[in-house]
Amino acid sequence: MNMRDPKLANADLSTGRDVRLAARSGRLNGWTAGLAPGYVQGNLAILPREQASDFAEFCRRNPKPCPVIGTSAPGDWRIPELGADFDIRTDLPRYRVWKDGEMIDEPASVEKYWRDDLVAFVIGCSFTFEEALMEQGIPMQHITRGVNVPMYRTSIDCVPAGPFHGPTVVSMRPMTPGNAIRAVQVTSRFPSVHGAPIHIGLPEEIGIKDVSVPDYGDAADMKKGELPVFWACGVTPQAVIAAAKVPFAITHAPGAMVVTDLKNAHLAVL
Repeated sequence: MNMRDPKLANADLSTGRDVRLAARSGRLNGWTAGLAPGYVQGNLAILPREQASDFAEFCRRNPKPCPVIGTSAPGDWRIPELGADFDIRTDLPRYRVWKDGEMIDEPASVEKYWRDDLVAFVIGCSFTFEEALMEQGIPMQHITRGVNVPMYRTSIDCVPAGPFHGPTVVSMRPMTPGNAIRAVQVTSRFPSVHGAPIHIGLPEEIGIKDVSVPDYGDAADMKKGELPVFWACGVTPQAVIAAAKVPFAITHAPGAMVVTDLKNAHLAVL
């Protein structure tokens, strides 16, 4: 995946609509962490209507990795509750297209794949709570370094529904013990975007053999005295789609998110 076009200044990407238009025009084809401060970002899973009800039930049974924040009508590429001037087929920087559980394409637009029976699910993203963490003085290394957050498939099985089954995917952020405690407190206020961490330290206990080798994203630079802190991740549907060998699906490419018109502050539970 390419990085952002260097001609894009931060001012060009200050709102959710700015980011969507940059992706739609092809000027933005990398990850979206740190863009449109204050706006909710989301993961994407698009499935045929035949599988959509089972996937909705899968999300209901697995609210930590799959908290749904918006759903389209079959065949409709708009999700009005998430934003005006919104085309789910073009407004992400990068997509993944799946056939029988295998990724067959990673395009910048899925217009040519669109069908009248497709239903889009937008799932809450940890980028929302990252803003709250940074406001508390907890650094987000991947944003500072300009890379994608590391993500891992784990040995934690999701609760199955219909054909959907597979491992929980987690994202990881290195933190000092003090910051890890504070992060639990802060992110617990955001249940619709994964909430509190599901594991801290000892990655082998959740099936991660080498924390320096993520399954998705970029490796973190773990410093002495830091702990790996793991959150349930909205990339989980991609692992589930692969495990279930779903005949057809579309997802976001990891790190290249739906950027909405919703505000992060509205998702916090006080």
